Amino acid sequence: MATYFLLIIYLAFISLGLPDSLLGSAWPVMQSDVNASLGTAGLLFMIIASGTIVSSLASGAVLKRFGTGKVTLVSCIMTAGALFGFSVAPSLAWLIVCAIPLGLGGGSVDAGLNNYVAAHYKAHHMSWLHCFWGVGATLGPMIMAQFISGQSSWRDGYLTVAGIQLGLVVILFLTLPLWDRVAKSSNVSRSEQIEDSDGLSNDEEDGQPVKPLRMKGIKLALASFLFYSGVEATVGLWGSSFLVDVKGLTASSAALWVSLYFAGITIGRFVTGFITFKLSNRTLIRGGQIIALSGAVFLVLPLPSGFALAGLMIIGLGLAPIFPCMLHETPVRFGKKKSQTIMGYQMALAYTGSTLLPPLLGFMASHTTIGIFPAFIALSAAAMLLSSEKLNVLLKMKSSGLEHGRPIH
Repeated sequence: MATYFLLIIYLAFISLGLPDSLLGSAWPVMQSDVNASLGTAGLLFMIIASGTIVSSLASGAVLKRFGTGKVTLVSCIMTAGALFGFSVAPSLAWLIVCAIPLGLGGGSVDAGLNNYVAAHYKAHHMSWLHCFWGVGATLGPMIMAQFISGQSSWRDGYLTVAGIQLGLVVILFLTLPLWDRVAKSSNVSRSEQIEDSDGLSNDEEDGQPVKPLRMKGIKLALASFLFYSGVEATVGLWGSSFLVDVKGLTASSAALWVSLYFAGITIGRFVTGFITFKLSNRTLIRGGQIIALSGAVFLVLPLPSGFALAGLMIIGLGLAPIFPCMLHETPVRFGKKKSQTIMGYQMALAYTGSTLLPPLLGFMASHTTIGIFPAFIALSAAAMLLSSEKLNVLLKMKSSGLEHGRPIH
């Protein structure tokens, strides 16, 4: 039963990934159909991500009231309906309206599933969970490319993905009773993996409980999530436009290359699941950030188009271990008592990054050129690495202080 439960969670993450990469792949041909500017994709993306932030912040109460199974089912229903709305949208205003349920559909289920897996499963399960998100994110532009390269329309691409989402809705509905049964009978626990230490947290200070946002290192952790999601989302949204407008690729070819970027994330997370048996989360996070920054350098340098295409895949491979490993490290960094609350904050900041940074680039590109895309990605990746390394310094100081009997305050 526990195995079936994991498969259902994996399927739910496929449904989360499918819509995430559609807009960026289709936008080079969509914008003329809806009479919109290049930067309007950033507005739509911001609306979608804003809805996800709202539902993520409300996820604690929603999940407690209705349960993860029902929330996941309703989320997929909302997403399928929104994608169908995109496929028949007669105007930009219609797209804006449909973007709201598309965003709301993702937040609660994302936060709920991430927290459950971080608390109860080992690191390889978290990597493979997000690998399945990558499966959905990779399939999205591949499906869209098949339609925009022929006589069909981008609308058929959205309709096809809506149909796939509807199939997942049926599976989730039929297996709905399984969620409660597994939750009641499961004795899977990650407790023994996390030492008694509360990470960087101090549960009390001067007799008063410490607020999560005032804990040492939390702001650095939140900044890492913000810049990570900003890089991932910005490449997914604007990668096709950069390849079409700057590198001279066709829209369908660019969409396929962006799908390979998501494939890099997917393959990287699958491989990371095995590497976690040998390397720590912290090592994988650092290595992934350095690789992603190296891929961004390939985009910045004035090299032939082939290097830019390789750079996208390298960025994807580098990003692969970062997000799942940072999520899984949360109880170790800040203690199990605070991990659920901090997980919500981290997801909210991750969505904030994907809400603000892609439209920021769109706004800047509208007033300059999409050619600023590589520099924007490189700077964001560097900021992510800097925040993460500063947090590692704090963690090392904490560990050293405990070894010598000196708690870090």
